[in-house]
Amino acid sequence: MKSVDFDTIVIGAGPAGSTAAALLAENGHNVALLEKTKFPRYHVGESLMPFCYFPLERLGLTDQMDEIGFTQKFSVQFVTEDGSQSRPFYFFQHYDHPSSTTWQVLRSQFDELIMDKARENGAEVRELTTVKSFIEESGSIVGVNAISPDSTAYQLRAPMVIDASGRDTIAQVKHKWKKRDPELNKIAIWTYYKGAKRDPGLDAGSTTVAYLPGKGWFWYIPLEGDVVSVGIVAEREYLYNDTRELSQIFEREIKNNLWIDEHLNCGEQFGKYWSTGEYSYRSEFCATNGLLLAGDAYAFLDPVFSSGVFLALKSGEMAADAVSNAITNNDFSAGQFNDYGKELCKGIEAMRALVYAFYDESFSFGDLIKSNPDLRGDLTDCLIGDVFKDFTELFGAVSDFATVPSKLKHGLVA
Repeated sequence: MKSVDFDTIVIGAGPAGSTAAALLAENGHNVALLEKTKFPRYHVGESLMPFCYFPLERLGLTDQMDEIGFTQKFSVQFVTEDGSQSRPFYFFQHYDHPSSTTWQVLRSQFDELIMDKARENGAEVRELTTVKSFIEESGSIVGVNAISPDSTAYQLRAPMVIDASGRDTIAQVKHKWKKRDPELNKIAIWTYYKGAKRDPGLDAGSTTVAYLPGKGWFWYIPLEGDVVSVGIVAEREYLYNDTRELSQIFEREIKNNLWIDEHLNCGEQFGKYWSTGEYSYRSEFCATNGLLLAGDAYAFLDPVFSSGVFLALKSGEMAADAVSNAITNNDFSAGQFNDYGKELCKGIEAMRALVYAFYDESFSFGDLIKSNPDLRGDLTDCLIGDVFKDFTELFGAVSDFATVPSKLKHGLVA
């Protein structure tokens, strides 16, 4: 191979890429972090699971998270169409640790915080830099072809590339690795409100999941500045059954949940309505020679339990450790990343089984816990992100109420 410019090139400065770059640089490796936009930039996905705390703690950012003043999140609650609220899942009642208080974040600030940490640790951050393709030699990825901010094409070489390009999924598109989840065919429409109602006390910052007919649902995420992020997730056929005008769909669905209607009728919608589809996918492979996938560039499950940012942070942390070992061993073959793929798939599958249950017409959390009160702890573990453990008993009980999906066989190394 020709001379290299860096030990590792990371594509994408979202939570996965910036976490990987920050930890690799902290470990003394020479890292380039390439980002197509200029930060700060808008991104949806504002609600953090409690176990986001641990990657953020390793990055040394938990104190700064509190100093910024993000809305504190103590629980998640579920609301039926008639407005009936579940008993909130208060994280601190289950787990006595600082992580039991998490945050609702403004992603522009949050993502920039982690990118700045990567820069502070010594990574070379290049914003407004677009990666066009990979450089492949002798069956291995050895760098990237990029476009600089002044539109100059150039190459960067490294024995290791981490694709953390988010929903651009550069490697999946290039290699035709993208595999949609067989059942989770949802789309989302979302917007923002000012002055909407907040519940009192500890529940003021809670994430609320409010049901719609046919197992669609609203998210309701209180943010700083009297702003609430509100979105709908449902089947495309349901949402677009009489119009494709996003504002009209939103106004129609607000009337289908009493709690949402009551909370929004005192607020004022502002800004645009956003939409996205094809939510759930996983790459056929997590790695090939010289290339590792992390965050949304590897997989996205479903937004219902706010797992996206957690899996981005956690996979970024895991990717940094795996690549650091590869550099130490001077071995960048796909086989170096077997454990990474197996462990990441294990965690994703636990959450995937819970997501499938959520969308099953015959399932309710209340019925599950009423019949199996001893499993409330395991269920809460899933909801907080403590997912890299054995949930055989939990999903055995879930199978009495809902279909538990077979584990996907793909997602490991090429």
